[in-house]
Amino acid sequence: MAGELNRIEAKEISVGKLLHSGDYEFEIPEYQRPYAWGAEEALQLLSDLSGALERDTDEPYFLGSIVLVKAPGSPRSEVIDGQQRLTTLTILLALLRDLVDNQSLQQSIHKLIETEALEWDNVPSKPRLRIRPRDTRFFHDYVQTTGATQELIGLSDNAPETDSQKKIRNNARALHEELAEWDQERLTQLFKLIGGRAYLVTVSTPDLNSAYRIFSVMNARGLPLSPQDIFKSQVVGAIADHEKQQHAEVWENLEEELGRKEFGDLFLYIRAIKSRTRAVKGLLQEFPDQVLNAYLPDNGKGFIREVLEPYAKADIRMLAQDSHGDDPRWEELNNWLKRLDQLDNDDWRPPALWALKEHGEDVEFLVQFMSKLERLAASMLLRRVYATPRQQRYMELLKQLVEGDGLQADAFELTDAERRETLDRIDGELYLATRVRKYVLLRLDSVLAQDPGASYDHRIITVEHVLPQTPPQESQWTRDFSEEDAEQWTHRLGNLLLLNRRSNSRAQNYDFAVKKDKYFTSDQGVAVFALTTQVLKEPVWTPEVIADRQKYLVGTLAREWDLS
Repeated sequence: MAGELNRIEAKEISVGKLLHSGDYEFEIPEYQRPYAWGAEEALQLLSDLSGALERDTDEPYFLGSIVLVKAPGSPRSEVIDGQQRLTTLTILLALLRDLVDNQSLQQSIHKLIETEALEWDNVPSKPRLRIRPRDTRFFHDYVQTTGATQELIGLSDNAPETDSQKKIRNNARALHEELAEWDQERLTQLFKLIGGRAYLVTVSTPDLNSAYRIFSVMNARGLPLSPQDIFKSQVVGAIADHEKQQHAEVWENLEEELGRKEFGDLFLYIRAIKSRTRAVKGLLQEFPDQVLNAYLPDNGKGFIREVLEPYAKADIRMLAQDSHGDDPRWEELNNWLKRLDQLDNDDWRPPALWALKEHGEDVEFLVQFMSKLERLAASMLLRRVYATPRQQRYMELLKQLVEGDGLQADAFELTDAERRETLDRIDGELYLATRVRKYVLLRLDSVLAQDPGASYDHRIITVEHVLPQTPPQESQWTRDFSEEDAEQWTHRLGNLLLLNRRSNSRAQNYDFAVKKDKYFTSDQGVAVFALTTQVLKEPVWTPEVIADRQKYLVGTLAREWDLS
């Protein structure tokens, strides 16, 4: 530890000296996340700087800290933390450069963006900050080139090729809109503040692991590195130099297609599939031991080709839920995936991902697999199985699948006791199971509709009572239902239906005939859900009607999930 501390160097230095001294050549490594600040963060930075202008002109302004991987004596500085601020500061400086009228001042500002070319020595200019390779050319052409920001803020949505390029454009627009209202004197004062009175603390170490530990401890402002960023640094570092860029782009394309959160979750799913054990420690500790170290230190591209890419493509397919050719079985598969996606947890996803990766073109296998998986998942949802035993069940299923048990895996099957308990839950006061009721009713509705592709993509779906929870005194409800009847039936399946609108406390208490006409139908006078259509066909609503409907609906689900 003492040796590590000896290699750490910390300095408080003004932005002007930091960018102009030549001691630092900032570079955003390939493994870093994309530029992610939005207009809100960019405008907050400008607001903070503007506020500092209003105060004492000799007061320093502290911008925070940056963490670098930097060897002593070398200007090359990999930015571990600080990418968002350095990139936004460069955009801000570029806008100032292109807004000020004074040519000498323009040149002074530009020196903080690019080094000067030495024509007599054939040394070209060089950017002070080199961002991630995918965005380097865009950033140079539209930010680091004198006069280019006007073109940048006018770019259409089709011009940026990545999310980070779009954010660069959007932030430049937002900052430009503010700065365009400033007079020349105020623009000049802002530049002087940034260059002379704004300070950053730079923390440097030559070792990546050390830099990350420092960053974690400091909890510096900004968006933190995630485990997948660290894994990327290790994987790309284990690829030959001439192939690094190619495989880094494969990684980034997959991340962009899945989205950053889902891509991060993918590593959790892969860990579960490979280890077939429930997570005990953090992903940063378990993923290398259980997955990644088999490919390090010299086969990074093997990890991308054999693990990351095939599982990411399976995940993309699982999320897309699109048709696959003309075979109606593919549509059936997608309907199962949509149902599973309505669950209140994602513990089912590692087994589903395993099946999509291992049996990607066998639609018959996949349909049967997902139907068995949904039955198991729905039973555990209804029985309120807690996270730990639920995850253990899925891990046992994965073990049996990897051992070759396939669709006959014992872990798919429900014991007699599990079937009875599932059925009892369906037959009980289902409405009171808040996290369960909507899933069960949507699942039941798809069976009743006899349309496995029925759409449930409504913006709002609510579970509603027919017999109100608190029927008004002297209403038809209190004449038809005794207190004992209401207590028995109010929250049970036979008294529930689905609506695609928000609850209306007044309408909920209408008498049955009015409720059907004004609350259970759409503006066009029709019901969207099969469950609701059934209710509309009933001339009256009595305990006997609910009892018959309860028996029918519970029986329907018992047959669908084979619970009898």
